[in-house]
Amino acid sequence: MRLLVVEDDRDLGDALALGLRQLGHAVDRFATVAAASAALEQAPYDAMVLDLGLPGVDGMEGLRRWRAQGLTLPVLVLTARDGVDDRIGGLDAGADDYLIKPISVDELAARLRALARR
Repeated sequence: MRLLVVEDDRDLGDALALGLRQLGHAVDRFATVAAASAALEQAPYDAMVLDLGLPGVDGMEGLRRWRAQGLTLPVLVLTARDGVDDRIGGLDAGADDYLIKPISVDELAARLRALARR
């Protein structure tokens, strides 16, 4: 799968990208909604992993905008925001799955495979 990872924490983003690449995925990683938006215009992706706590436009607002623009790409939110209201908000904003950090790369990859099957 070709994956778009949007994570501003350099260490975590690099670890996610490396782990997913080791599992055979092509991964592009960006740190902002603006950079991810530009990437979405340039290349097709099979799924997105999206952090919510991003600089500038946060991931939740980015997700709302993308969905309003008609983006149908499966989006898995991966965030430290663990409240029930946060999870409901993320799913209602258009996330297809919502995971709370920390997460194993193997579980993340399994959930991405499940999203791709839909």
